Amino acid sequence: MTSEYPADHFRRLRLGGALVGLCLALGACTHTGDEVTASIAPNDYRQRHPIAIQEADQTLTIFVGTGRGGLTAAQRADVASLAQTWLREGTGPVIIDVPTHTPNARAGTDSLREIRALLVAYGVPPNGVTVRDYQPHDARQFAAIRVNYPRLTATAGPCGLWPEDVGSSSKNHDYFENKPYWNLGCATQRNLAAMVDNPADLVQPRGETPPYTARRTMSFEKYRKGNTTTTSYPEADKAKLSDTGK
Repeated sequence: MTSEYPADHFRRLRLGGALVGLCLALGACTHTGDEVTASIAPNDYRQRHPIAIQEADQTLTIFVGTGRGGLTAAQRADVASLAQTWLREGTGPVIIDVPTHTPNARAGTDSLREIRALLVAYGVPPNGVTVRDYQPHDARQFAAIRVNYPRLTATAGPCGLWPEDVGSSSKNHDYFENKPYWNLGCATQRNLAAMVDNPADLVQPRGETPPYTARRTMSFEKYRKGNTTTTSYPEADKAKLSDTGK
């Protein structure tokens, strides 16, 4: 029985099938490679542990006894300091949480009046203060007045994560490729975030103040005349080492 299709027709079909299989195999390899590449940790520690700027509460806790209303001298200083820092870094209203249905609830109400008066006296507008009542869930916990406001904070981490063994093993390819381990640089980023005074400085620099024109003109005039432009301080000689032992 003779086939109605020539032999070269079957060869073309087999060749086409082989090409299709090869394309599918290459496509699978490419897809697997993308997944592996996406899981590789970046070498730069600033990308592995970025510093995030968030909004968090700054809280002042004021303990008020049951038999005394008003604030102590130290507590008044703390409230005044909070009002001044709110003017500089506050991003929302000042919220005062006052305990209710507690033994010191009446004393807390008397202290609230003094707290609000201090805040207003140091520049916080009256409509920028909000009072909320709260009742402690644990009766054994001493109820206190909490004065808080939101502000920008910088944070990084958490640190101390070890997703892979840092030693030499068949599963740790970074060891043989001399790449940094995951936790490297996390503590540095976290400490920098904790020490920065204004988190916005991590994103953009502050505006420069204009130079002191009078001082600059004086220095240029000395330079033009050929005189020295260094600044001399009378107390500089006091910082010199003594001649004892020469």
